[in-house]
Formats: sequence, C-alpha cells, structure tokens
Amino acid sequence: MKLFPYGHATHPQWQMAASLTLAQLRAQMALHGYASSPTLGLLYITDHYAAHAKDILEHLNAELPEVTDWSGTVGVGIASNNVEYVDEPALALMLCELPSDQYRVFSGVAPLGLAFAAHTALVHADPATPDLADLINELADRTESGYLFGGLALSRANSVQFAVASDGTVKGQGAATGVFSGGLSGVAFGPEVGLVSRVTQGCLPIAKSHQITAADRNVVLGLDGEPALEVMLRELKVSLQQPKEALQAVRATLVGLTQRVGRGGAESEQAVTRTGNFGDDVIVRHIIGLDPTRSGVAVAELVSEGMQLAFCKRNVQAARADLMRVCAEIREELEPQEMALELASDLAACEFEAAPHPARGIAGAIYVSCSGRGGSHFGGPSAELQTIRRALGDVPLVGFFAGGEIARNHLYGYTGVLTVFTSK
Repeated sequence: MKLFPYGHATHPQWQMAASLTLAQLRAQMALHGYASSPTLGLLYITDHYAAHAKDILEHLNAELPEVTDWSGTVGVGIASNNVEYVDEPALALMLCELPSDQYRVFSGVAPLGLAFAAHTALVHADPATPDLADLINELADRTESGYLFGGLALSRANSVQFAVASDGTVKGQGAATGVFSGGLSGVAFGPEVGLVSRVTQGCLPIAKSHQITAADRNVVLGLDGEPALEVMLRELKVSLQQPKEALQAVRATLVGLTQRVGRGGAESEQAVTRTGNFGDDVIVRHIIGLDPTRSGVAVAELVSEGMQLAFCKRNVQAARADLMRVCAEIREELEPQEMALELASDLAACEFEAAPHPARGIAGAIYVSCSGRGGSHFGGPSAELQTIRRALGDVPLVGFFAGGEIARNHLYGYTGVLTVFTSK
C-alpha cells in the first residue's frame, strides 16, 4: 500500500482553500511512493464552511474524477499532519487507494448491507441522533472485530456529513448530493485493510477507583459502602460548609467509569496505564449535580452497582504522556525490532527533511480528538498534532475535533482516537 496523498488549507473563501489543497494532492500523486489512483476521499471541514458543504463536495468531485467514494464530516476544528485549524475556515482531505472490494461507504439512509463482511468501520455521527449509543453498539456488532473508530460532528452551523458511493450518491438517496445531516455515516473496511487504532485519555485520577455499591439511574449513591458525596468531598478536600470553594472544585472534576471490577471490589489494574493515566476501558463523564438529601453524585451516564468509578481531572502532562505512549505502541507494532542500516538511515533522513516515507509501514492516519483537548490544553496552537508528529513520525494524517469520540462500541469524552492504515 502506497502513501495516501493529503492536503489542507485555510482561507476565508472555500474555493481558495480547495485550490491550495488540490495543488498539494496533485504534487504528491506525481511522486514515487504515493498512491496515484486513489478512489476514496476522506474530507473534513470546519463549521465556517458548513453552509458550503454541497458546493465543496461537488467541486472536489469534479476536480478529482478518479475518486468515486467520499466520507467525512464537520468539526469546530480539523487536523492534519503537524497542524490544527480551530475556529477558522479550513478543510483537510486525504485520498486512499484501497481495493474496491474491501470498503463500503454507508449512511443512515443506506445502512451497511449484510453482503459486505465488515471487519471494522470509520464512523461519523450526528450528536442529535436519538439512541445514539445503541446505534453505535449495534453497528459495532455488525463488524467482525467489534471495533469502530470516529467521532461526533461538532458545528455551530449545520452538522453535515459526507457520504458518496461509487455511483456518485449513496444507494437509497435518489438524487441526493451526498451531503446530509442526522444519523451515522462512514466507511466500513474489510479484513484485508490493515488498521491499528489506539485510544488516548486526557484525564488523571485524583485517587484510586471505588466500586459503586448503590445507584439510582445516573445518581451514584454509594462508593465502597460509603455515601458517594462524602467520598467525593473527602478526595477533593472540600466541604459543603464552604459552598463557593466546593462548587469550584466540583466543576473542575470529572468521573471515570468502567464496567470492570477487580476481585473483592478492588481497583481494576487494567483501568490505569503505565503513565498513571486512564486506560481505554474507562469512560470519562461530567458531574452534573449533587443530591445532598441522599448524599449522592449525579453524573452524565447511567450507572449501576458493581461499576468502578474514579474522580479525575484534566491534566496536560498526563494527556501529553499518554498520547506519546499510544504513538509509541503503534510504531512498535509496525516497525521491526531490528532494522537494516539502509532502512534506518532512510527513516532518519525523512524525519530530518520532514517527508513521509513508506518504510514506516503507515500509509495514512486519522485522528479524532475531543474539542476540549486542542490548543492550550497541550501547551499552544497545534501542540497536540505536533506531539503526534514527533512521536509517530511524518505521516499523511487528517481528522477533526469532535463533540465525542468513538472507539470500539463506546462513546468517549476528552479522548483522542488515533488510527493508522498500515502498508504491510
């Protein structure tokens, strides 16, 4: 598998951004080592361009007639290799050269058919979709691996998605344009498409996990047999006698939930990675209220007895370290333990010259990050994407900043989902 051509640009006029992006793509497609006959386009735009989504897709479709399938969505920010565009008009596009029988574009009006044996899937979803968690779980069950990756569109304008199949529109849409809102869309991949995906968390536990011993829907009433509110106040080192200080502390606190329970209610060792951060089996949710009468803590998730809960906070150092960890894991999985001198020299040279190289074993990458993680959370503009560049190497990459991240059959928050297409 050759490197996927990609491009990105920002400009007040979408036509100029598209022209700049197309120039990058065409220049790469003429180079040795890059795919010259791609058929699948992954397109991400910021919400500044949402009103022009139809025009953008039609323009790119006309300029790239060899690309017969399209997928993508909108975000308040988008990402590409070494750069992020947040709250500014921009687009990013990557062209994938994959066997035509190994992927299928799907949408809410044209669901994934039983005839295609999906191994995994890239998913874009409208956050306003009813029963979204159930739909994500149902789609994951339709894949052989049970693994999805993607995120929720996030826009201050139209929450648009792109989904175009090889005939120009998705089957079942009639004369539709391939731009629509609502439901789920994306690309299902067959088993011959090599993919490696990791989830990186952005929160640090304040203390050890507790077992939920009493609960009422989304209200945690008991932790390890103690009143939940008392446990939280003790760990935050605040008191309701000083309501202002207590409220500030609670607003800055989140909860990490997991279904796994250690023996005897002890903390699940797999819930925390070696960086001290949460593992990908932990789902982070907001605290949405307190119930002093029942000494309970209300969270933005249905909870049940036996689940594990840890109070946590967003942490820049932990987020950066965990992002570097998942990048290192991907490189370790793809690169041989022993490398020939010529190959090692090639990789070192391309890192110095800032040029992607097929020898990395990565044809392209997709990164979906929480809208609350970008920019200052990592130390400055584009710092999150620069961290990936330093850790993973210079590879083709596109993505977006989402209102929720999808990995496996779960909907996450404050996470990043990094997925690479392997060329091996």
